[in-house]
Amino acid sequence: MTGSGLLAGKRALVVGGGSGIGRAVVAAYRDEGAAVAVLERDAAKVESLRRELPPAGLVVHGDAVSPADCAAAVATCLDNFGGLDVVVCCAGIFDFCRGLGDMTAEDLSRGFDEIMSVNVLGQLVPIKEALPALRDSRGSIILTGSSSSFFPGRGGVLYLASKYAIRGCVAALGHELAPDVRVNGVAPGGTLGTDISGPRSLGMDSLRVGSGDARVDDLRALTPLRMAMTPTDHAGSYVFLASDAARGMTGSFLHPDGGMAVRG
Repeated sequence: MTGSGLLAGKRALVVGGGSGIGRAVVAAYRDEGAAVAVLERDAAKVESLRRELPPAGLVVHGDAVSPADCAAAVATCLDNFGGLDVVVCCAGIFDFCRGLGDMTAEDLSRGFDEIMSVNVLGQLVPIKEALPALRDSRGSIILTGSSSSFFPGRGGVLYLASKYAIRGCVAALGHELAPDVRVNGVAPGGTLGTDISGPRSLGMDSLRVGSGDARVDDLRALTPLRMAMTPTDHAGSYVFLASDAARGMTGSFLHPDGGMAVRG
């Protein structure tokens, strides 16, 4: 942790910080002076983080839907930093635009349980475990939605339902936790290099969102700013919401999505 930057003195936990947007947030927070711990489910990503971000003990191997794993990550922050100011939740999976008509009734039930668990419960459980520490510090929470939290067409019914649910979580928690804890969200547009996979229950766990030329062209065509954004393009929104510059904001979303709201 450095002595200067927008987040100097802040103590943060990034859930799902092993790749994609979460990894970019970890780097941006450290660059802006924050002390950062990470909770990550993927063992290979955990080992990579431990090599790249010493001390290794700040990277906790665990699942965002496990209360015990989230409690361990919070305890890591308290033991190493003496408190916790910011929790960022970035874990998620994608349904690769699977429509309701494309699923059997059994697929629908299994897919619903898994996608809602990872994308919604996986953001609520870390918050639940961190809440006493965040109340003590009068800290902030940042949830990760998607442009699919606001616009259809870039995901299937289950993915959109989970991301619309995050809108509700931001509104509900912003109301419930005020004035002690601020709660905001980021709704990124389509992003290159996220390594996001699909639900195991739908046989999609080996799939990954691509980053090739076709996806670059697709994303540029989708956005008025003609951008194919990277995780780094989104990280600044998470920095701002965690900073004191956003101290008057709760229950709000930032939209680094290339201007999707104004597309014709």
